[in-house]
Formats: sequence, structure tokens, C-alpha cells
Amino acid sequence: MEEIKNKQKDDIIAGRNPVNEAIRSSRTIDKILVARGERTGAVVGILAKAKEKQIPIKEVDSKKLDFLSGGANHQGIVAVVAVKEYSSVDDIFALAEQRGEKPFIIVLDEVEDPHNLGAIIRTAECTGAHGIIIPKRRSATLSYSVGKASAGAVEYMPVARVTNIANTIELLKEKGLWVFGADMNGTDYTECNFEGAVALVIGNEGKGIGRLVREKCDQIVSLPMKGKINSLNASVAAGVLMYAVSSKRK
Repeated sequence: MEEIKNKQKDDIIAGRNPVNEAIRSSRTIDKILVARGERTGAVVGILAKAKEKQIPIKEVDSKKLDFLSGGANHQGIVAVVAVKEYSSVDDIFALAEQRGEKPFIIVLDEVEDPHNLGAIIRTAECTGAHGIIIPKRRSATLSYSVGKASAGAVEYMPVARVTNIANTIELLKEKGLWVFGADMNGTDYTECNFEGAVALVIGNEGKGIGRLVREKCDQIVSLPMKGKINSLNASVAAGVLMYAVSSKRK
């Protein structure tokens, strides 16, 4: 994460009272970071409220909180908030209907690098996708870094968070989308029929798409590798495939 020395980021809320108020106000919070071993009365209460709202909590070294808060008195706890409110899957379908187009949706299975997520959001907006779906856990979120990497596209591209990607794929299939999973040992993307309602699944930077998610896909699609490296950066692979889908849409 790119940080500015001695300056708190727009997506960081530091300190017990500010974090507590952010939770109470129902502001969209991606996760709570708490100093390792910090379990005083006030912090315990804050974490209990976070758990009630199913906000992910992660223990980190206090030095990381110092870094993120830009020298502010964080009191052992920091909230990372979204720079934009999340949409719902229904919002994504509504946008496709509003445009009079068949849905084109990007599904990200544990893409964790903020710069990859930002780049994917940017390309998705440029290729006419109607929205992006990410999991609530083990994923990059709509942080300051993601917003910056998207070059402003995050303001126009709906991003929905779901509890279970595999179940969501089943929902997309029920709504008539053909689901393509990007992974190795699949059909050459140039031989795939990307016409119609399409969901494109992009996997984790290191592991690719998970086994269950892969099984839920209608078809696995691959990019031919002619060099000595056997894989592309997640956002680059996503970009190639998004433009392949876009070229078939009318």
C-alpha cells in the first residue's frame, strides 16, 4: 500500500472513539486492525460490536498502525473504510437493464493486491462491464490505493461484496449468464463464444481460482503462453479477457 509519510489516509480512521462511532454510524468498514495483544475494556467492546456487524478483524503489529495512521494517536485500533459505498448484485443487474444490455459481470475470487483490483475496475469501466463482484474476506477492498489505481473508475463501476463466490456464481447462472473461469488448461480464449450474458471469473494472484469456484464455472478459458513465463499478472489477464468479451458485444 502506497502511503504518505506523516499523513493519515482518507480510508483510515484511527483511535477508539472514532472507530467506535464509525461502527455505530453504519459506515462501510472493510476491516478493523487491532494491535497484537491489545485487549483493554474499551477495545474489547469495540471488537464485540464489529463482530456483531460481521466486520473482519485482524491483529497486527503496533508499528503497522503507526504507519497507517500517519503518526496520529491510534490507541491500538484502526478502521479501514471504503472510499465508496458497495453496491449489491441486484444493482449490477439493474444497470445492465437500464442500458438495455445483456449483463457483463466480473467476478474476482480472492484478488488481494489493491493495485490489481484498481486496474481491473478501470478496465472493466472502459470495456462496458456492468459491475464487479468480490468476496467479503480474503480480498482487496475499496481502499484509497484501489481508488487511486482505478484512476477514478471506482466512482462509476458498481462493486458488490458477497459472502460466498461459489454460491453467487450459481445465482448468476440461474439468471442466464454463461460463466467463464480464467485458469490454466482451459479452452484458448480465441475459440470461446463470448456473446450474450457473460460472467468472467478471475482468480487469486498466486493460486488462481479455487477448486469449488472452478467447478461452478461453465467453461474454463486460458490465454496462450508463448514465452518462458507461464502466467500473467491478474489484472493483465483480466484486461485481455475483458476486451475479448467486449469485442463480441453489440
